[in-house]
Formats: sequence, structure tokens, C-alpha cells
Amino acid sequence: MARFSAFRPRIFDALQGYNRSRALTDVGAGVTVGIVALPLAMAFAIASGLKPEAGLWTAIIGGFLVALLGGTSVQIGGPAGAFIVIVYGIVERYGLPNLLISTACAGVLLFGMGLLRLGNLVRLVPVSIVIGFTNGIAVLIALSQVKDWLGLAVDKMPANFFSQIYTLSTHIGSINPYALALGVACLGLLFLWPRLLAQGSLVLRVAEGHTVRTFARVPAPVIALIVLTALAHWLEMPVETIGSKFGGIPQEAPAFALPEFSWDTVRLLVTPTLTIALLGAIESLLCARVADQLATAPDYRKHDPNQELMAQGIANFVVPFFGGMPVTGTIARTVTNLRAGASTPIAGMVHAVVLALIVLVAAPLALHIPLAVLAGILLFVAWNMGEWHEFVRLKHFSNHYRLLMVSTFLLTVVFDLTVAVEVGLGLACVLFVRRMGELFRAQPVLTLGSTDATSADASTTPDGMPMRPRLVWQLHGVLFFGAASKIDPIVQAIEAGPWGVEVVLDMRELLALDTTGLEGLEQILKATGQCGGVLRVVDPQEQPRSLMERAGFGAHLAAQTVCEKAK
Repeated sequence: MARFSAFRPRIFDALQGYNRSRALTDVGAGVTVGIVALPLAMAFAIASGLKPEAGLWTAIIGGFLVALLGGTSVQIGGPAGAFIVIVYGIVERYGLPNLLISTACAGVLLFGMGLLRLGNLVRLVPVSIVIGFTNGIAVLIALSQVKDWLGLAVDKMPANFFSQIYTLSTHIGSINPYALALGVACLGLLFLWPRLLAQGSLVLRVAEGHTVRTFARVPAPVIALIVLTALAHWLEMPVETIGSKFGGIPQEAPAFALPEFSWDTVRLLVTPTLTIALLGAIESLLCARVADQLATAPDYRKHDPNQELMAQGIANFVVPFFGGMPVTGTIARTVTNLRAGASTPIAGMVHAVVLALIVLVAAPLALHIPLAVLAGILLFVAWNMGEWHEFVRLKHFSNHYRLLMVSTFLLTVVFDLTVAVEVGLGLACVLFVRRMGELFRAQPVLTLGSTDATSADASTTPDGMPMRPRLVWQLHGVLFFGAASKIDPIVQAIEAGPWGVEVVLDMRELLALDTTGLEGLEQILKATGQCGGVLRVVDPQEQPRSLMERAGFGAHLAAQTVCEKAK
């Protein structure tokens, strides 16, 4: 088995048997997703404390690389809502140059994870933790957009949750009614548009025709952006826009530039680097799994997690040199791509090209986009991002699940994602150990002539010699460090039992044994010897038997009795 994962992008396989029909479908899907990505890329960058062009060129360069080199057929890469809070916090604490260094270093980590075949390990993160931090990030995204949605006179929002609440509460009197009206209209349009023009809706029944059906397929964020921007400009509403805040978007490709790099700086950025890498891996592979579940084409191939991580790593390493932000798989755009008929990575590459053409040709038009409209789009993204129904379903799950999900959610909101995931995974391990420890049982059984498992047997052998009194236990489950304390009652029963006792451990249902559990067996052997008795191990499974032999326990056992092998 190879130590490293082979570097083979999915596009090599996807182009086999590629034809004109599939190409037209992919191009159509790519154009659709490119238009959808335009407002989202700008909104994500602005919400992260960056200029809008940072999000746009992240979607263009990162999205192209993810599609070209990735391990999925329909994945769309780019800036994602999950990174808003992370990026904003890093920029606030470390500055923009260090964000670029952290992103590039995270790219190296992601590539290494894929190369070392660690893609499947991401699936070991419990779903309760994923839901907890996803909902927490959604809350923080929504909170960060309240300022622009209400048009509050706040120069800069802090990164801390409680500081944000305090800042919003102290400036609530500076609401801009025009910004609020645009924000409310944006949210209303985003919620109503799919329902107004859904298949079989009243609007489509009244207004039949090819033009109406084509118009209905235009994504709601694009409609909201165009209509409300035009309305605000026509009415000359006194609201903050991209032009008034950032001076517009450059109508040219960004220049390649190396951020100032030193190992001393890298050592200081270990935590943000790990955060970007971990979140990027989870988001991208979660997105790929969602695409696998939604795909219906008979020839669709499920994603390669290791190749996907390597592609994400390359994209995150390259994008910072053009002033971009972290790249990951984006669920909303990937699902849009899939539903638009995409079947190969060509659609993702077309999406990047279309977005680049829009930026290079129509960048001056972005000057007039109100920030309140972008805030409304992000509030809608946050609402769809959160799995709020999971809070209602908590009553149907165990206390362990509830504790993991709620604690991860609260830690994400109050502290940050890194603390939430670290504590969540640690708590998950502790709860898992506790649960596995509860499953282990050392069950006393009745023996010949005895009334219970701890009584002496007064029978005799066939030659008339008195038979040893016998104590028998059946071991069930896994005897490991989390269950080692359950060996103590056996030791206590031996010490309180008759002299010369024969102790029998029935191991036919003992699935596994670790060194701590083996130490417990050594205690049983020692207690048996001190009472003048013998210990017999019956029917051990392969793993416990192998460990006992390798650790020398089998030899100690053979010195006084026979260790019967599994039959």
C-alpha cells in the first residue's frame, strides 16, 4: 500500500468521453454559478474586514484551481461564510499581511494532509460538533451584519462577541431608515423570489411564456443586488456604498506580491494557521459529501477526499500572493452548480472565467452597491447556513450529543472556532471513553455445585481428590483504560474467597484488550497466586491473546496453568 496519495485531479477522468452536449451544459452551469458568486464573494470579503476585490479574486483564482486540480466533479471553491468570523478576527489581531501568511501556511498543511492520505480522518469529527460550530458561525455572521443592515454610524466593529453586542446597543439610536428599508427589502426579496416564481406558482400560471420562465431562473441574490442598487441610485438614497467605503473595485487583475515572511512570524501564527486548515478541510469535504448525496447522474463518481485536500492546499497557498482570503468548498454554490446540470470540473472553471470577465468589464458599476443590500444577502446566507431545526431535535438524542452540540455552539459564539473545536473534540473523546467503559462487563456466572459465582465448590475429582473451589467470570466488551476499574471487584472477590481457589476468566466475548486492561489481569493473577490458587483464561479472542503473549502474560500464566487458545 502506497504511503502517499497519488496526485490525480478528477478532470483527467471527467474528460474521457466528453462531448458537445456535456460541454454546453457545463458552460451554462458555470455561467449561472459565476453570476451567483459575484455578490457573495464581495459580501464575504467586506464582512471579513477586507476589500471587495479580495473576495472576488479569491473566487476567481481559488475557484479555478479547486476545479482544475480537485477530487470532485462539481465542487465550487471560493470564499465562504464560515470563514468570515475567522478572517475578521485574524485581521483584527494580527493584521492583513499575517492573514496572507497564515493562509499560505494553511495551504501547505492542507496539501500535506491530502498527500499523507488523511482525508478520511476529517470524517471522524462528530456531527454534533460540526452542527454546533456551524450554527455558532451563522449567529456570528448575522451579528456582524447588523451594523450595515441597520446603517448604524459605527466606524469599525470589534471581533469579540460581547464587544459587538455592546457596540450595537450603544449605537442603536443612529439607525439609517434608508439602509434599513433596503436591507428589509433585500431579505424579503430573497425569501419570496423562489416562491413567487417556483414551478406551478400563481405568477407563472398568470404570466406564461419563455421570457418569464427564463427570468424565473435568475438567482435571487442577483435580482436583489441589481434591483435594489438601481433603486438606491435612482432615488439618491443617503446610504453607504462600496464606492463610498472602499473607493470602488480595480478594473484589473491583482499584481503578484510576496508577503513579508519570517519564521518568527510563522511561529506566532500557529493557531490561526491551524484554524484555517481545519475549517477549510471540514468545509470542503463536507461540501463534497453533500454533492455526492445530491448527485443523481448514473455515471457520477464520489469525491476523492485526499485529492480534494491537495487541491484546496494549492489554492490556499497561491491565492494569498494575489491578496486573497482563505479558499474552501462552498455548499450553496456547489449545489447551484449541480442543479444547473454540471457534470465535470469544467463548470467550476467556467464559473471562475465568467466572474473574472464581470470584474474586468463591469467593475465600475459596483461603486453604487449599498452595503445594506450586501448585509441582507449575508443575513440570508447565515439563516440558510444554520441547521436551526437541530436545536428542536435535541430532545430525541442522548445527553452526550446534547452536551457536545450545545457546548460547541456556545464556545464558538462566545470565544472562537479554535477553542470550540478543541474543547469539543476533547469532550467527545472523554464521553466516548466513558461510554465504552460502561459497555464493558465482568459478569459472575454459576459453577458446578455452587449457589453463586463467589462460593466454594465442594465437589471432588474422578479419583476422589477434592476439587478446587472455583470462581468464574465472563468478560464482555473491551477491557481498556476506561474500564480497568471494573476489574477491582474480581480482585476483591478473590482476596475474600477460599484458599486455593481456581479463577476462570471466560474471554470468548472480550473483543479487545489494551495495556491498562492487561495490568488489571496481572492484578488478578497476583491476587490468585497470593491465595494459593490458579488462574485459567478460556477462549481468548485473537487480539487479547496476541497482546498477552507479546507482553509475557501468557508465559506467567503458563507457569501455573494452561492458557487455552481460541477454538
